[in-house]
Amino acid sequence: MSSTEGRPQLQFLGGAGTVTGSKYLITHRRQSMLLECGLFQGLKKLRLRNWKAPPFRAAALRAVVVSHAHIDHTGYLPRLVREGFDGPIYCTHGTAELLEVLLPDAGRIQEEDAEYANRKGFSKHRPALPLFDERDARRTLRLLEKIRYDRPAEVTSWCRLLFRPAGHIFGSATVELQFDSQPPGRLLFSGDLGRWGRPIIKDPERVDGDTLYDLLLLESTYGDRVHPPDRADDELADAVNTTVKRHGVLVIPAFAVGRTQEVLWRLDRLMDGGRIDSIPVYIDSPMAVDVTDIYRRHPEEHDLDMRLLVQEGGRPLSRGNFTFVADRNASIAINDRSGPMIIIAGSGMATGGRVLHHLKHRVGDPANMVLLVGYQAEGTRGRSLQDGAPRIKLHGRWIPVRAEVRTLEGLSAHADRHDIDRWLGALRHPPRRTFLVHGEPHASEALRDHLVAQRGWPVEIARPDQRIILDGQTATGAERSGPIDPPAEPR
Repeated sequence: MSSTEGRPQLQFLGGAGTVTGSKYLITHRRQSMLLECGLFQGLKKLRLRNWKAPPFRAAALRAVVVSHAHIDHTGYLPRLVREGFDGPIYCTHGTAELLEVLLPDAGRIQEEDAEYANRKGFSKHRPALPLFDERDARRTLRLLEKIRYDRPAEVTSWCRLLFRPAGHIFGSATVELQFDSQPPGRLLFSGDLGRWGRPIIKDPERVDGDTLYDLLLLESTYGDRVHPPDRADDELADAVNTTVKRHGVLVIPAFAVGRTQEVLWRLDRLMDGGRIDSIPVYIDSPMAVDVTDIYRRHPEEHDLDMRLLVQEGGRPLSRGNFTFVADRNASIAINDRSGPMIIIAGSGMATGGRVLHHLKHRVGDPANMVLLVGYQAEGTRGRSLQDGAPRIKLHGRWIPVRAEVRTLEGLSAHADRHDIDRWLGALRHPPRRTFLVHGEPHASEALRDHLVAQRGWPVEIARPDQRIILDGQTATGAERSGPIDPPAEPR
């Protein structure tokens, strides 16, 4: 009998060596489930992986567990359903509400991109097809199973789940999985870990320190740095005031979930405090309109400052000069307006969405400013702007960049090295094995070296398609790529 028989196996299908496409296949008793189900974004070579056939049959998966709603963690779900998956998708209540907005939107974007490629003749394939469509996304929503924080739930006959608040975005969670194996096994996944002391949502919750985990999957997005002291209000105020003096337009690419709400929170406070003028602010994103309403409706997710403001009768995230734009014609009309004003639109890395239209109209004017307020992955327009590109390609045309470009580092919702140390500090027993995921190579390498030096733990960087045994031992023979043994029968 193999020494690994009867123990869960895990394969890194995404989120390994990159910050995108998080997807981990877990197999036990010849049955499989997925932890995370994200889309690859950014570089074309990564996006092409979305079309690669996975090493499992979608219809045979027993379940999917997702940590939070961001598309790089959930965006492959509709494709999974399109391919025959019809099992439960476990998530928090907050994540489920956000997915009701995000996934249908992602489906529409897939359809529109395919239609545009066919119309313009961009596609090598005839006709170009969407990875999934809006119908697939809405079928996916019917499979969502909502689980409360800190309440164990059975995922399969051999796996139990526990969510804890991760402090990253609304509804985000760390994930603990307990397996019925010999010996019993435990996996801890940080998901996208948040930061302490951020506005609007609660801080991360640390884990039970007495538990010994066989495997820790730890995000490493900012594992190579410590966030600077929080000067975000000062830097945001300076960006606004500088643009106002030039009678320009401040364009802020921002994700509809999390980042837009924090920017609005800070703008509201700066205007109330008289540090910036109450100029028009256009939130040009139908999704951001819906998401902001979700944030307002759920006080159980709020931190103390947000709860107190609501209790005192305040209206957080909305004021008279904030205009939420859902209608397409109203969005187009913004381009006819002159500054000073602020436009917040998605996507946060300028990979798509309405912000592209605003950049096309505004990035060529030196009176204007582009303010990047989040992580800009390699291969995105946001990263090109951040790196000082003299021109960017928008809707098939090269546009010269004459507007000032700034980066506001202080708004990151990802844990830095100190935040990661703080979260790990609850563990009184080192995990048997730790793998770093969801990070570019330089960030993962830096965090590995830091953890080994500070804690003396065995820490490794996950490799694409790498396969391991949950007890921390290498898969039989050697770590290798390729499919894990398929389930014996469909779910």
